[in-house]
Amino acid sequence: MKPPPFEHHAPEDLGEALDVLAEVGSHGKVLAGGQSLIPMLNMRLAAPAHLVDINRIESLAVVETAPEGVTVGALARHAQVERAGVPPLLRQALRLVAHPVIRNRGTVVGSLVHADPAAELPAVLAVLGGSVRLARRGGDGPEFVDVPASRFFVGPMESSIEPRELAVSAFFPALPERSGTAFLEVARRHGDYALAGVCAVVTLDEDLRVESARVGCVGVGPVPVLVDVTETRGDWGAAARAVREAIDPETDIHASAGYRRHLAGILAERALTDASREAAA
Repeated sequence: MKPPPFEHHAPEDLGEALDVLAEVGSHGKVLAGGQSLIPMLNMRLAAPAHLVDINRIESLAVVETAPEGVTVGALARHAQVERAGVPPLLRQALRLVAHPVIRNRGTVVGSLVHADPAAELPAVLAVLGGSVRLARRGGDGPEFVDVPASRFFVGPMESSIEPRELAVSAFFPALPERSGTAFLEVARRHGDYALAGVCAVVTLDEDLRVESARVGCVGVGPVPVLVDVTETRGDWGAAARAVREAIDPETDIHASAGYRRHLAGILAERALTDASREAAA
């Protein structure tokens, strides 16, 4: 199938991109990697009158690492970010995203904006307490606002970004010392969306007791589900039960809600065990 007709815009810098977005409003879509948008256009699931292609804005193709965390620009590809020395949890998640040909073109920020609850990266942003930086045209130039993950994902395939805004970067905070992470999922085939998945973060105190523990769940709710299991104090079986109680999976042709709930609990217990071992190493 072919996409519906649209007007193509190729701004050269951020200011020009924001001007175009301000002009076209809700009739425009942003094209970065296009690995989600292009199939939606071809299947006529999206029909924007304007396509704003930001691939010429080189300033957005950056990955910046600092002691406080990693900032990923809107044009940074999955493969580029994976090779950039980013924290283990982000690297683990990126290796589970689709296939190499997709990761060579798709963008991290684009995946976040797409807000698919079955995707890995929204859960990573949520469990790390990260944020997405949005820009829009202001009176004296671009205006920026950082939206935390807890407010960025608002529903299936729905983020809080407004039509005239552009997601310019995402920030993944660094973890404290004595922290460990793990990402586990089960898919029908390698590269498919997961039937269920979890990412876990465990931080230990100086006596190697659990100081904090969080689980981000994939594919078991309308948005990434974040479960704080610190109060289980290392009883990961109890943590798994808490995860099962917190999620709200649906039944589809691939798996029942009950199976997804059961699977998420098993994966949570295993991921928390792996993360705590890494933290103690």
